[in-house]
Amino acid sequence: MACAAALTTGCGGPAAGRAAGAAPADAAQTRAVTSAADTLVGAGSSKVATAMRMASGGTWVTITGTGGFDYARRQGELVVLLPKDAVGKEEHKPITELMTPGALYMKNRGAGVPADKWVRVDTTRLPDGNLVTGGATEPLAAAELLRGAEDVTYSGTEQLQGVRVRHFRGTTDIARAARIAPTAVRGPLRAAAKGFTVTRVPFDAWLDTQGRLRKLTQRFTMSPSPASGGAASTPSARQDPGVTVTATTTYDGFGTPVAVTMPNSADIWTGKIVSATS
Repeated sequence: MACAAALTTGCGGPAAGRAAGAAPADAAQTRAVTSAADTLVGAGSSKVATAMRMASGGTWVTITGTGGFDYARRQGELVVLLPKDAVGKEEHKPITELMTPGALYMKNRGAGVPADKWVRVDTTRLPDGNLVTGGATEPLAAAELLRGAEDVTYSGTEQLQGVRVRHFRGTTDIARAARIAPTAVRGPLRAAAKGFTVTRVPFDAWLDTQGRLRKLTQRFTMSPSPASGGAASTPSARQDPGVTVTATTTYDGFGTPVAVTMPNSADIWTGKIVSATS
C-alpha cells in the first residue's frame, strides 16, 4: 500500500489546546478516556470504519477501511480502499488486512506479490508500530494510545449517528502509553515511540454512556524512516520529515461476531515486494 511513502506536506487534524467551551475533565471523565481500551475489550467486538487523511503530490487523499475487530482476541479484519492517483486515473484493488498482536497480514498488497498471497509484516519492527503503515490505525491500538492521555478536556454531549456521546479532547504520549499498555501491544507502541518525530498525539474522542469509544481522531507526526529493515517491505518505506497524518476510527455494532481466518504459512509471500517509490 503506497500510503505514507507519498506524503509531502502536513495534514489537517484536531487542534492542540482547549476547544471553545471545553473545561478540564474531572478524574472520572479522565479515567473513562484512559481506560477506553479496557472498555472495548469488555464489549467484546464491534464493526469498525477507518479513514486516514494525508497529502500526496499536493493533493489531499483519504484511505478508507471497513471491517470488524474482536477486542478480546485482539484481532480483526479490514478491507482498505486506496484513492485514485493524483490525476484520478489509476485504480487500486481493495486490500484485505488481518490485524493481530505483533503482526499485520495484507492481501492484494500490490506490485510483485501474487494475487493469492499474503504479505506478513512484523509490527514490532516498524518505525510507526503499524499506527499508519497499513493505511489504517489498528482500532484497539488507537484506544491503547489513550492510556497515555494528558490535559484531557470535556466539550459536552453531542449526537453521533443517533447515539448520545461525550466529547473529549487532549493529547496522549506514545511512550507513556507503551509503558502502561498490556504486554501484547507494548512492542509496536515502543517502536512507534522511537519512530515518530513527536510522541505527543492530539486526539478527539467520543464515548457513549457506557464508556465505549464511538469515534476517535488522532493526529500523528511522522519522522523519516530508512528504506531498510522491516519497514523496507512496507508502504511506509520512506517518509518526509514533519509529515502529519490524521487517522479517524469509528466504532459501532458492538457484539457483532468477528471471524478472522489466518492464512496458512504456504500462502504467505516470501519473495520480493516492489516499493511504490522504486
